Amino acid sequence: MTGHSLYNLKSLTQEELENLFASYRMPAYRVRQLVHWMYEKRAASLDEITEFSKAFRQELGAVAYISNLQIVSTRNSSDGTTKFLLQLDDGQRIESVLIPDDERLTLCISSQVGCRMGCKFCLTASVGFKRGLLAHEIVDQVITVARYIEPDRRLTNVVLMGMGEPLDNFDEVVRALWRLTTDMGISKRHITLSTCGIVPHMLQLYRQGPEVNLAVSLNATTDRSRSSIMPINNKYGIQELLRACRLIPMSPRQRITFEYVLLRGVNDSMDDAKRLCSLLKGIQAKVNLIPFNEYDGAPFKRPDDGSVFRFQELLTNRQIITFIRKSKGADILAACGQLKYQDTSTLHDVHY
Repeated sequence: MTGHSLYNLKSLTQEELENLFASYRMPAYRVRQLVHWMYEKRAASLDEITEFSKAFRQELGAVAYISNLQIVSTRNSSDGTTKFLLQLDDGQRIESVLIPDDERLTLCISSQVGCRMGCKFCLTASVGFKRGLLAHEIVDQVITVARYIEPDRRLTNVVLMGMGEPLDNFDEVVRALWRLTTDMGISKRHITLSTCGIVPHMLQLYRQGPEVNLAVSLNATTDRSRSSIMPINNKYGIQELLRACRLIPMSPRQRITFEYVLLRGVNDSMDDAKRLCSLLKGIQAKVNLIPFNEYDGAPFKRPDDGSVFRFQELLTNRQIITFIRKSKGADILAACGQLKYQDTSTLHDVHY
């Protein structure tokens, strides 16, 4: 139980919910109803569960509650992107980003408060590491934002590309993925997990979790270059990382996405492009080129458009599916690598 002696129903596993209900002589089918209302109907409180009698809601409410994240503020970008500053029960804060793109509406969610991977091009790294999110806190980002935008719009995709390294919070992330797919009914094909390359957990993910899409943050073509911008490479080098990618079971139509942040004068040469083609041989791959999103005090520069297009052309000519990712939300520090919760005085208050 929590400090105020109530069970947080979202923090309990299916088995724990069944045990709780049994201990209060509540029938098992009530658990299925509760899960449906919490995750699919996104009930913010027990009072909203009209399928339960008032007496039953009061009885359950005496021992348990449904947790919710607090929307502290939002920021809206000129391109339609919205960044949410969310507060957790312990006062820590995280960011989630809602990204519209044609027919898709993608929510980018966080897996940790801060991050300890220390990638040099990522603003989140400057926050340092506070803690991993619990499974229900990861899922609650989806529930909170979905509730905020409905009934006008519906989320189509979820990406774990926000604050933190998902595979550095492995157990809670796997639990969250099962809840997203099983309890919320989101297709595993519409969920993407991005990792900087914690190799043992990459393979473990496919043994223990649903087969979501995988995005690998590669960003360099030599160990020397990658280690200089991504400390994780000192532990798991490029060849070890790609060996793991080759072992991941995939259907013929599936591909691993390799994210490649282009940094001027660091990893954007034609030699880098040629090496990238060689590295990806034999892997069902596609490449997302991400021209660096600059911010105040950033240690790198964005390559010019000509360099970006030439890099893409070389990969495409060698039959590697290659996209240039459009940066969304850069004007509100919501683009890739820019998440860092800010002083709320700079944000718009939201009453929710």
